[in-house]
Amino acid sequence: MGSPRIVLTASATEASEYKHSIWQQMLSATIPAKYSRHFINPDALICESWPDGRAKYVPNGLRMVETLLLREYDERDVVTCYPENLHRFVGPETQILAIHAHNPLGISYATDVYSKLAGPDLIPLNAQEFMRIVTHPVVRKYKPKIVVGGPGAWQLERADRLDEFKIDYLIDGEVERVLNDLFRRIIAGDPTLPRVIKIPKTQQPTIDEIPVVRHRSTFGVVEITRGCGRGCQFCSPATKMGRSFPLEHILESVRVNVREGATEVMIVSEDIFLYEQLPNFVTNVPALERLFRSIAAVPGLETIQLSHITIAPVVRDPTVIEKLSPIVVPRSHVRHPESTDPDKRVVDPIIGLGTGSPRLFDMYMKGKAYPYRSTQWRDVVLKGMEILNRHNWYPFCTFIIGLPGETEEDTKQSLDLLRDLRDAKGTFVPTWFVPLENTRLGRKPGAKLIEMTDLQWEFFFTCWKYNLEFWRAESFARYKFALGVPFYYHFIGRKLFGPQVKYPLLRFAGVPERLLRKRLYLDLSGKRDKRGLRPLEGKIAPYYNDARGLRLLDASAFEPPARSAGD
Repeated sequence: MGSPRIVLTASATEASEYKHSIWQQMLSATIPAKYSRHFINPDALICESWPDGRAKYVPNGLRMVETLLLREYDERDVVTCYPENLHRFVGPETQILAIHAHNPLGISYATDVYSKLAGPDLIPLNAQEFMRIVTHPVVRKYKPKIVVGGPGAWQLERADRLDEFKIDYLIDGEVERVLNDLFRRIIAGDPTLPRVIKIPKTQQPTIDEIPVVRHRSTFGVVEITRGCGRGCQFCSPATKMGRSFPLEHILESVRVNVREGATEVMIVSEDIFLYEQLPNFVTNVPALERLFRSIAAVPGLETIQLSHITIAPVVRDPTVIEKLSPIVVPRSHVRHPESTDPDKRVVDPIIGLGTGSPRLFDMYMKGKAYPYRSTQWRDVVLKGMEILNRHNWYPFCTFIIGLPGETEEDTKQSLDLLRDLRDAKGTFVPTWFVPLENTRLGRKPGAKLIEMTDLQWEFFFTCWKYNLEFWRAESFARYKFALGVPFYYHFIGRKLFGPQVKYPLLRFAGVPERLLRKRLYLDLSGKRDKRGLRPLEGKIAPYYNDARGLRLLDASAFEPPARSAGD
C-alpha cells in the first residue's frame, strides 16, 4: 500500500485529553519546555491511537478539515495521526502534511508571558512540540507541502517564521466553504495561490455549510454556536455574528464522539447563553434547557464540560442557571469540597471579566455587559458570581493586564474588584494583553513583562494567591510555595523584573498580610467572611441610551430597543 496523499496531524500538547483537563493543555502552552518535566506528567503527552496508527482524537478543527476532505477523497488517501506515527504514513506519495496550530509559538493570551517568568529566551512546551513536527525526519526526507491552519496559525506569519519552518501555505479563517478548492490548488501547484491565505468574512460559512465531523474530537468537542457579536475589541469571534447549530446537528456530533469511545463532551461556544438567542442578546432559556436535556440523554455519555459563558445574562435572568444546574452539575467531572452537590461536583465554565476599570471596560468591551452600563460592571460581576456560586458554578475567570492606555487608577479599580471577589468561589487567571490577529486591537503594542508596574504585579500574584488557597489549601502545597518563592525572587525574579515583584511574590507565598499592608495597595488582613461572597440585594437595573439621553428602566420589565452590541 502506498502512502496517503494527505496526512493531518496535531501535537500531543494540543490533542491530549489527559484526565479530561483543559488545564493540561494550558500548562503545555505556558510552561517552558526546559522545565516541563517538573510540572507536566509525561502521561499527559501520550495520546491513544487505533491499531492502524490513526489518531483516536484530535482537535475539533482538524477533524473538520478531515471531514471536508473525505467528501472528495477516500479514507486511504486522508490519514489523521499523531507526530509519533508520522513515519508510518508520510511517504513518497504524500503531497500535503496539514498541521493544526492552536498555539504554535505560545504567544496568545497568557502563554508567552507565563513561559518568560523563568527567563526571556525560553519557549513553551507547545512551541517545542510544533517544531518537532515541522523538523520531523520523515517530513524532511519526503518533503510534502506543509500547510498550517487553526486559530493560532497567525502567530507564524507575525513572527516571520514561515521560511524557518519551511511552511508552504498558511490558512487563516473559517475554511468550510473553501477548503477543498484550496487543497486542489495546492496539490496542483497553482502559482496564483498566495502563501498566506486569509479567508475573508464574505466567505464565512453558513450553519448549513458546516458538516458534522466524521470522527471523535479531543474532549469530545461539540460546537453549539459560532461567533458572538458583542464587539470586544481584543477578541476575533466577538466581531462575527453569532450563529446557532440545529439541535439534531449538535446531537449527531455528540453521538459521533460517543460511538468512538468518548464518555464526555465539551459544549463549545463563545458564550453558551447565545444559543438560539432572542433579540437584543436575551437568553433563550427554554431552548438551552431542551438542548442540555437532549445531550444528557444520549446513551453512553457520562459527563459534560462547558466552555465559555458571559456573566451579564446570569444577572439579567438567573433562571437560566436555575434550569441548567440540575442537568449539568451532576454530570461534571470537576469536584470541590465547598460544593453543596451530594457528590461535591461543580461546573467551571470560562468567563472573561476583562477589567475592573469602567473606563477601560467602556473603551474595549462594553458589549460584554449589555444591557448594563460599564459603571455597573462591578455590581454585575459580584451579583453574577453570587448567583453562580449558589448553584455550584465555580467559574474560571480571566482578566487582562496591560490593556492599551491602562493607568494606575485603572489597575487600582481592578484590584478593588479583586478584593470584592475575595470570598467568591472560582479561579482567577490574570493574562497580559496580546494584540491578536483579526481583532480591532490587532495593531496595538502588546503588554511587556519588563514594563509591568508594582500594581500590575500585585494584581497578578494576588490572583494566584486566591487560586492557591481555593484549589490547593493543604499545608504541604503552602509550605512548598512559601519556601520556593524566596529562591525564585533571589535568583530569577529580581534580575528579570526588578524589586517591584518582591512584595506581590511574598503575598503569594503566604507571608502574613499585616506585614505587607504598608507595601501593597490591597489590605487583605481582615478576616474572611465565612458566609461567602456578599450578595447584592435586589436586581441591577439596566440602562440604555436613546435620543433623549440616559434613562433608567425597571429591571423586572426590561425590554430594550434593538441596537448593536457596540453601541
